[in-house]
Amino acid sequence: MNIWVDADACPGAIKEILFRVSERTQLPLTLVANHAIRTPASKLIKFIQVPQGFDVADNEIVKRLSPGDIVITADIPLAAEVIDKGGRALNPRGELYTTENIKARLNMRDFMDSLRSSGVNTGGPPPLGPKDQQAFANQLDRIVTRHLNNKKRDEANKFHHK
Repeated sequence: MNIWVDADACPGAIKEILFRVSERTQLPLTLVANHAIRTPASKLIKFIQVPQGFDVADNEIVKRLSPGDIVITADIPLAAEVIDKGGRALNPRGELYTTENIKARLNMRDFMDSLRSSGVNTGGPPPLGPKDQQAFANQLDRIVTRHLNNKKRDEANKFHHK
């Protein structure tokens, strides 16, 4: 499992959590953005800079994504593509996008876009707070722990079937 980050809009506090998780679990982490992002020196943490442009980072993530990978993004259309490719998508507030909830999220996003384009000020999301960071860390920990436990079980089964 690789962890991919739609890093252009990812809050710094979430990146710090991701850096620690990558080192602790030895899972590869790749940040993708159209501007330079500072990352810690690590053989596990990589950064891919893509050209400026609409959805360039999103397209790069989808192109490189493998089933079972996790993508950190608040971009709902990207999350839908990730799910379609067999990946998991987690937003920086700790909400896991799933096949069950992604269509409703897309519909709400489209509805809010139409309100904004008709001149309604819908405001933005509130600032990311400590509760959001904790929710994100907890959800990420659940996903990573499940993955690592499944990996251990698979390796044990391989060993027993030799």
